[in-house]
Amino acid sequence: MKAQVYKDSRSEEYFSRFHERARTREPNWVYELVRVVTVMWGLIAFRMRSYASENVPESGAVILAPNHASFMDHFFTGAFIRRRVRFMAKSQLFSKPMQWIYSPGGVFPVRRGAYDEDAFVTAQTILRQGGAMVMYCEGGRTRTGKVGERARPGIGRIALQSGAPVVPIAIYGSHKVRNWKRLQFPKVTISYGEPIQWPVVERPTREQQQIVSDEILSAIKDLYAELEQHGRKGVAARVRSERAGEPVRAA
Repeated sequence: MKAQVYKDSRSEEYFSRFHERARTREPNWVYELVRVVTVMWGLIAFRMRSYASENVPESGAVILAPNHASFMDHFFTGAFIRRRVRFMAKSQLFSKPMQWIYSPGGVFPVRRGAYDEDAFVTAQTILRQGGAMVMYCEGGRTRTGKVGERARPGIGRIALQSGAPVVPIAIYGSHKVRNWKRLQFPKVTISYGEPIQWPVVERPTREQQQIVSDEILSAIKDLYAELEQHGRKGVAARVRSERAGEPVRAA
């Protein structure tokens, strides 16, 4: 596995065009093309399944908050959602030729190693327009396959300033996706939690941002632990019980 690069030396002006596109234009046909390819790959290679994707609102602003262990997590998150999902991705991905796929496909950059206010402005603009946006509260990818221990305050800031509901999401098995090179194809499971929403705070303090981020990460950990302990059958049983209005029995 390649070492992660935590600083992008390119100037903020370099990324202005990508933010402008994300703020003023919807994802185009590139999104649908990539979606078809990645969904087929996920279903066939990784026997991808999801549970409770109906927890994602069909319209209106929403923040999707999955754990992050693979470069495929963006695609896993949006695979079972009908609406087009926007992504905040590390700036190193915005180089030729991939920038011609990411930007038209609805992805916008956040500069690594710098305080990037443009990324926050773009995110808030998308949410004001009623969009769905993916954001990782862990920041970068974890290397262990476990959910990270530390939440970054950025997602808390966006959640408080926008007032948009946050859907915690657990993706289980994605840390082994690269094993396909050794002809090992892990099962990938996506579990969507119930939306969480906070009152709008125009200028949240750092402490307020961190508290919200920690709550989101805690919800993700609960969903992940359920998958780890009970597997697909356990989550499926719980979801069926909730849909039927029945009490959920402990395993």
